[in-house]
Amino acid sequence: MPITSVKSVGMTVADLDRSIDFYTTVLGFTKIVDRQVTGMEAAPVPATGKVHLRVVELQLGDETIELTEFLTDKGRSIPVDSRSHDLWFQHLAIVVSNLHRADQHLRQHAVVQVSPQPQTLPASNPVAGGIQSMYFRDPDGHNLELIHFPAGKGDPKWQQATPLFLGIDHTAIVVADTSASRAFYCQLLGMELQQESENFGVEQERLSGIADVRVRISSLKAAAGIGIELLAYLEPTDGRSMPADTKSNDLWCWQTKIVATDALDIVHRLGSAQFPLTAAEVSSVTRSSGVEFERQFLIRDPDGHIIRLVDRA
Repeated sequence: MPITSVKSVGMTVADLDRSIDFYTTVLGFTKIVDRQVTGMEAAPVPATGKVHLRVVELQLGDETIELTEFLTDKGRSIPVDSRSHDLWFQHLAIVVSNLHRADQHLRQHAVVQVSPQPQTLPASNPVAGGIQSMYFRDPDGHNLELIHFPAGKGDPKWQQATPLFLGIDHTAIVVADTSASRAFYCQLLGMELQQESENFGVEQERLSGIADVRVRISSLKAAAGIGIELLAYLEPTDGRSMPADTKSNDLWCWQTKIVATDALDIVHRLGSAQFPLTAAEVSSVTRSSGVEFERQFLIRDPDGHIIRLVDRA
């Protein structure tokens, strides 16, 4: 496979200390890296010169996320009227051992919830039937999901009774055209389609906060790391496009980090397929343990979601 793993997902936040407190206190993450960066490592989209950032990596189970605060050149907030079927939508699916207990935990911390209560997808859906889920938001309005897999569904590692928050199963993105997005992620990047289903009915309406909803879900996996779900809303069809002037410092701009065996080769193939870079090659990244990644490139998928493509050193 051209890529080896979907390593992590990154979000831009307005106040990093507030976000660290939320993710560690409420959701059970552990801080593993806290650093400041001046220069082009973050590769703003589009590049606007040198920036000053603070970047924190948090871990839950085997998975990690990156939270970035722009200490200079602050971006825009997530639109207050954002909906689950707008094309800038992206979320993390955090696996829990008991969804009803997790729901009560969120309520005790006054977390903003999209779903009025946990939803159990019906048995009439052979792929997702029995899975329990709910949507909520972090302090910046980023969408998050709590998900519980019954026996026989999901990765076997999620069949644990403790702790309450187990890890990250996938990140989900809204796409306009399933075929175009599958061509990008599967044919060009080398991810594999695991399963596909259509969700609709009152449970999906309550889950996403959208009436009369019908969504096609395509679950993709690399050899390792978290999954990527493509959410194509068949109804309603008025989801708004990613703003054309989106930059890395805008809070709705997520980055999904994908590790490749040869990032430059993928970039060349993407160029031949008319998927342009959003930024030129980024310099090597040096961390306390040495150089972790040699080359990094930022690319956009067909709907404008940002992929940070990296070479493993």
